[in-house]
Amino acid sequence: MANELQGKRIAFLVAPEGAEQVELTEPWKAVEEAGGTPELLSTQEGEIQAFNHLDRADRFPVDRVVSEASASDYDGLVLPGGVANPDYLRTREEAVRFVREFFEQGKPVAVICHGPWTLVEADVLRGRRITSWPSLKTDIRNAGGEWVDEEVVVDQGLVSSRKPDDLPAFCAKLVEEFAEGRHEAQKRSA
Repeated sequence: MANELQGKRIAFLVAPEGAEQVELTEPWKAVEEAGGTPELLSTQEGEIQAFNHLDRADRFPVDRVVSEASASDYDGLVLPGGVANPDYLRTREEAVRFVREFFEQGKPVAVICHGPWTLVEADVLRGRRITSWPSLKTDIRNAGGEWVDEEVVVDQGLVSSRKPDDLPAFCAKLVEEFAEGRHEAQKRSA
């Protein structure tokens, strides 16, 4: 896994506060260990405030504001969970646009826990098989997705998992999908 992502830039999109820290840091570490370059994007400059469930955790510096970014600049996208994080992102037009671009360009996307709320808003789940935190099941089905309760699900470049306990499987699969690159079938739901 040492150089699978050599030369690849991976975007991590989070709200200014509310991202589940371990769902940010573990995939970040997996990307770095595979030789990739992770970049933290948010809707504001400065730092983001991560959380451990409902408690404030660490702060992380933002590399780029999402309104100034394009999916063309990256090889993959990670959407961490945390309840407040995707709930905020789905209300921000620039974040929803950025996410949708990855699907339109056939680029791999990895999403965990409550993260699929942003995918629901981007309207990219029609006909897609996906998992998430169980409370999103109805939202995903209403958006045309097939919700399943599995540790990790891969559907043509879309990697999803349910919760922090799934992180080892999630991280392994996201590295694999990012290494594979574009998935033309990813475009079918955009």
